[in-house]
Amino acid sequence: MNRAAAFAVATLRETATPDRVGERAVRRLADVQQLFGDDMAWVDRELRAAASKGLSPATESATHLLDAGGKRVRPLALLLSAACFAPISDAARELAVVAELVHLATLLHDDVVDDGQERRGRPTSRRLWGNAVSVLAGDLLLTHALERTSEVGNREALSDLFATLRRLVDGEVIQLRGRTRIDVTEATYFQIVQDKTASLFAWAGRTGARIAGAPASAVQAMGEFGAHLGVAFQLVDDVLDYAGDPQATGKALFVDLSEGKVTLPLLRAMAARPSLAADLEAVRAGDDTAAARLAVAIRELNVCDSVRALAHAETARAVEALSWAPQGAPRDLLAGVATDLVARLG
Repeated sequence: MNRAAAFAVATLRETATPDRVGERAVRRLADVQQLFGDDMAWVDRELRAAASKGLSPATESATHLLDAGGKRVRPLALLLSAACFAPISDAARELAVVAELVHLATLLHDDVVDDGQERRGRPTSRRLWGNAVSVLAGDLLLTHALERTSEVGNREALSDLFATLRRLVDGEVIQLRGRTRIDVTEATYFQIVQDKTASLFAWAGRTGARIAGAPASAVQAMGEFGAHLGVAFQLVDDVLDYAGDPQATGKALFVDLSEGKVTLPLLRAMAARPSLAADLEAVRAGDDTAAARLAVAIRELNVCDSVRALAHAETARAVEALSWAPQGAPRDLLAGVATDLVARLG
């Protein structure tokens, strides 16, 4: 076993006992607060300032989403990636804000495309202000993100962000095509995940390392960490829609299913039982009883187990990529972010 693989295995072994997950997460949060509490507080203040900078009602729409909270995983990953190679700079903090602004913008746009009703337990902005305002609020945040990135003055970070935004759009377009013609291939599913979710995580990893002056090989490795983390993040979310604890996750069960979203457990269930495709079509037509049938079938077929295994494998790849970073608390915390994420699956 090489050094990278050994590091990954040793880190993942930490998640073997489910009853330690809560204790470990609390300990990790304390470590993050000790090292980055001031930085993350600054990021949150700047996010609020950015959301309120513009014209009403776009500012209210953006602020409504921001007030709903969030894990801030993307800015944290960027800061941790930077801290692996150098002390946190003003540029790193600015770009951490950018990572979350882009994420928030995509959520505002996604809720319009998906006819989303709730986001983080609250009515979506589109329900309160309408689709047009929600789109413009997302555009407002994207504008702030591009302005901040340009002001940092790192041309590679800016060009990389443009490429990432293109991938985000491509992923959304591919997913949108699935509304009229269901594509049950896993290749299409993973293309959407890599473009819509993993690409921004990868940008955060690369940009943090790049702004800290890391060598090109390390910048690439930190991008790989982010990409694998992003895929694992989506796989975990997919499983929790069917097998999560709503009190722990803050998300009701079967939300994705009731919206007719093609997640990996659903894809694998339809592969095992092709007749379920008719139920998915019925769900998209508003048939709640079809959604209940699908939920029962997914649990009966135990497809979530294979998706859990895949999430653990993606997390192991993410942690393995961290072997390029110098040893220290930031690298350990990045590995912890990844393992805590997948540990929610039990």
